[in-house]
Amino acid sequence: MRFLVDADLPRPTATLIRSLGHEAVDVRDIGLGAAPDQEIAEHPKANGLCLLTGDFDFADIRDYPPEDYAGLAVLKLPDKVNRDFILRLVEAFLQKPDVLDQLSGRLAIVERGRIRLRPA
Repeated sequence: MRFLVDADLPRPTATLIRSLGHEAVDVRDIGLGAAPDQEIAEHPKANGLCLLTGDFDFADIRDYPPEDYAGLAVLKLPDKVNRDFILRLVEAFLQKPDVLDQLSGRLAIVERGRIRLRPA
């Protein structure tokens, strides 16, 4: 799969994704690190990328209809979280080929021990 990593995730996230055999680009590497959500959302739509983010605003299907994307993966993170927790969560998500195969046009809410796909 091909991912766009949002700026709210740790810098090593794109490297981790690539190490697991996927493609990844970080918004900070393409000049979108400080861009508003709407501008960030246009890039994966235009380039067939799945957006990977911890920004729950992207889980609002009224503003970001999943069918317009190659996938939206939103990490549901605890209030107190560290980089290692986030990277482990991303790694666990990427090791679910059955979920990844269904991701195009859908929203995935990814949390520890559970992945919910919307719409069904």
